[in-house]
Amino acid sequence: MRQNVSGLPDYIKQELSEPVPEEVSRFVQSLVKQGNPLAVIFYGSGLRGGIQDDTLLDFYIVLNRQADWPRSFLARSGNAILPPNVEYHEIPVAGRMLRAKIAFVTLAQLRHQTGFSTLDTTVWARFSQPVRLVWVRDKQAESAVCTCITRAVVTASRWAAFMGPVHGGDALSFWKALYQKTYQTELRVEKASRGAGIVETYPRRYAELLVPCWEAAGVKFTQAGEGLSPCFSAQERHKLEQKWRLRTAFGKPLNIARLIKAAFTFTGGARYAAWKIERHSGIKVPLTPFMEKHPLICGVPLLIRLWQKGAFQRNVRS
Repeated sequence: MRQNVSGLPDYIKQELSEPVPEEVSRFVQSLVKQGNPLAVIFYGSGLRGGIQDDTLLDFYIVLNRQADWPRSFLARSGNAILPPNVEYHEIPVAGRMLRAKIAFVTLAQLRHQTGFSTLDTTVWARFSQPVRLVWVRDKQAESAVCTCITRAVVTASRWAAFMGPVHGGDALSFWKALYQKTYQTELRVEKASRGAGIVETYPRRYAELLVPCWEAAGVKFTQAGEGLSPCFSAQERHKLEQKWRLRTAFGKPLNIARLIKAAFTFTGGARYAAWKIERHSGIKVPLTPFMEKHPLICGVPLLIRLWQKGAFQRNVRS
């Protein structure tokens, strides 16, 4: 079914409001009590594949101000300069421990990072995929977040027009080409082919969105049946190529900078590492309050003890 441009925000709003498992909603209800957020967005493998015992849920918390979530001055400053900050949370829900990785952005940062001018591909690429708005403060916040997610999808579609098959193809081929490029640009542990699997999980969704997004982005194209062919002049392609090279140059350094920042701002990082070690090696890591507060100081002695116990010599669990 083809959507017109005016219906695009409604399409995204409907997708954002689709139901999620009750335990996810209860987790988020407990989570938001810790601060004063505007909205919580659910995304990632937990959304696509359901919740298993070893699932790590993924959320973005949208704030109005950095001060709206309790953190140190260093963490707030880091999030202001190079978003997002990440925290790890464990919350028991219905007798089951749920675990989540939480990223934080302000609404102003979300607006910028979902636009076409940003050099960072991470946010708009992530939010061009199916996501759910699982909690929102009010209608105004809901409208603002929906606008940002719509912008992310339109931005992604514009780049997909450039990345896709030069001589045209079906809608899915353009999205697959886009995600292959963004995965290569970012510092990701997943293979670049992972994006194709996401597209194939939601083929109807991606097929329906491409044309109205191109229309919203002002991309000229021709259409013959399911075949689509964007119309770029040689000059336009050259400009887009230069812009993408700039994003490629910034992609991995930005991700490395975030990893360095996370060493000082990743709240709950010690518990996250302990859970990962126990999950993969079977060795339980006892954490003291001092270790949780000072993971960098305690990290090396802990790694030595784990090595002595054989944590890095065992087969990784499936």
